[in-house]
Amino acid sequence: MKHTAKSLVSRVLMWICIILLCIISLFPFFWMVRSSLMTKTEIFGTPMRWLPETIQWQNYRDALTQVPFARYFLNSLFLVVVNIIGKLLSSSLVAFGFSRIEFRGKNIWFAIVIATMMIPWSVLLIPQFMLWNVVGFYNTYVPLTLPAFFLDGFYIFLLRQFFSTLPRDYDEAAILDGASYFTIYSRIIMPLCKPALMTVCVFTFMNTWNDFIGPMIYLKDPKMSTVSLGLQMFISQYTTEWHLMMAAATVAIVPMIIMFFFAQRYFIEGMTFAGIKG
Repeated sequence: MKHTAKSLVSRVLMWICIILLCIISLFPFFWMVRSSLMTKTEIFGTPMRWLPETIQWQNYRDALTQVPFARYFLNSLFLVVVNIIGKLLSSSLVAFGFSRIEFRGKNIWFAIVIATMMIPWSVLLIPQFMLWNVVGFYNTYVPLTLPAFFLDGFYIFLLRQFFSTLPRDYDEAAILDGASYFTIYSRIIMPLCKPALMTVCVFTFMNTWNDFIGPMIYLKDPKMSTVSLGLQMFISQYTTEWHLMMAAATVAIVPMIIMFFFAQRYFIEGMTFAGIKG
């Protein structure tokens, strides 16, 4: 009886902690949606209002028409699609080589790839900008898309860990049938790795969709702006249209919610299996 009572108490405490953490995590989202339905004066009014006195649906209409958000959505979507394709192709090919092919110095090369994860992105910011500017790709999408087709240490590590959990019997049977390494990669390994690939898609989608520094540095033409840059347009030198910015931010976050909702099963499975084998 004592053991059952302790178990019940610990379970209740655990659920209380989970509920509190969920409330803390969801509070910024609630504040954003609540502010998007208020007038500008209500958001920071005194006393503070938790809910709008009158729901201001026109905030969404004004936010999406004051700046060309439809174009910004298409620009961001283009960058997302290209980056996902680049990350999947480059990272999966390199991860396949590290996990399924034996060659001299494999562990050393893998350690070098992992070491690139330790270099802060801010350290490379100025040299990369100077490079893209010299070769003439400033104010183009090339600096925001082409690097996706090269090495990414985190995704290579993630996919390599997942590939290592697959039995090598598949490879041996395919080689006996005369299959090449590329055939094994494309027809055997890739179809079995949907959770890991979906995890890469989710991370790439979030990073590209939310990227602000990259587009701000490399894009000068307002027509090429992304959603993140579009949100900044509600901030002027002397005032900020908080109600319109919150409305635009609420719309901007919807694609990420949809993406994660449909991919959460594969995402969780991919993150789980990626850490099984070291």
